[in-house]
Amino acid sequence: MIRSTVARVDLAALQSNFRAIQAFLAQSVPDRATPDETSLAPSPLRTLAPSHPRVPSVIAVVKANAYGHGSERVALALEQAGVTMLACADIEEGIVLRRAGVRAPILVFGALSVSDLEGLFEYALTPSISTPSAARALQAAAATHGASLGYHLKLDTGMNRLGFRHDNLAHTLPGVLSSPNLRLEAIYTHFATADAPGHALFAHQRERFERAVQTIRGLGVPGDVPRHAANSAALLCDARTWYDVVRPGLLLYGIVPPPLASTIPLQPVMSLTSRVVAVKGLRPGESVGYGCRFSAPGPSTIAVVPAGYADGLDLRLGQHGQVLIRGRRVPIVGAVSMDMMTVDVTDLGDVQPGDEVVLIGRQGTESWQRIDAREMAAAIGTIPYEIVCRIGSRIERHYVD
Repeated sequence: MIRSTVARVDLAALQSNFRAIQAFLAQSVPDRATPDETSLAPSPLRTLAPSHPRVPSVIAVVKANAYGHGSERVALALEQAGVTMLACADIEEGIVLRRAGVRAPILVFGALSVSDLEGLFEYALTPSISTPSAARALQAAAATHGASLGYHLKLDTGMNRLGFRHDNLAHTLPGVLSSPNLRLEAIYTHFATADAPGHALFAHQRERFERAVQTIRGLGVPGDVPRHAANSAALLCDARTWYDVVRPGLLLYGIVPPPLASTIPLQPVMSLTSRVVAVKGLRPGESVGYGCRFSAPGPSTIAVVPAGYADGLDLRLGQHGQVLIRGRRVPIVGAVSMDMMTVDVTDLGDVQPGDEVVLIGRQGTESWQRIDAREMAAAIGTIPYEIVCRIGSRIERHYVD
């Protein structure tokens, strides 16, 4: 049996978004090239455009189950579209992709020093090295396997999570770089404030990263080792952060990181729909749901929708969120419970069980007949990343090519 609440994932839209990002990068490249970069040799991570060799390649971020969209099908679709590399959070996520048949290179972002490293070798995953202890563990494991293991070096330029400090590399890196079984394939960092226009740390991180790369080159690393730093927000904000590779995540799924805007022609990849399962009448003053958070101001009609916080829908949507029924917006009222929510359909007339309910997506052609993850996030004071990542595993994903 199929539950009433389903997520529709449009893989054609995903691939279209990927191509739109590539086109955006290609169109903007001539404005960002600098004289010192033109002498760099082609890197293994670059997808060289026939008309302009400076177009950065793309690492597609598919961590957290591809932001809730389903990592296996999403990764395979992006591989089919020609993505250079995929990125996930940990070894386990990478193994899931390999078992699904993904053959593209896969970068593991997360910390590895206390992980079971065998999966890196068995499933041909590319680790990030962000601490000296991780480098030592990987060197020992690679030596045991008699392998030369490629890795990406992560630098901390101000996020203060993972990464080698940008201002202490002459002390911390020589031992890593001299590891006989480890092979440096790229250098990267991560921005803390790319989605906060005007924040001073953004520019400071870019400048620190560039100085750190020069320091690393002074330690004997060739100048053609690729660099990457730009997530979706940085990709939109500053072409100087593109370097050789960019790492879009949210943009691939057709969502622009708030509060930013974009001219890239993106399409939402996921829609979330359900069906009305019951219609109830309320007398004036009667309440609905846990905690009596909504009382009918007059004779009212309530529709019950089988989707709740066990499906990833936030409790705060009650009294703040809206859904679409019969092409019209109606408010979510009362508390969102574990398995269902209630919506006020008093003004819609003859709503019936079986009527489609759009929680995320479109129901009509007008702009107001669309609810997207950004709107839902804004209604409850969170970010769209959380909205899509939290969509639960019991919601079946229907994939459309």
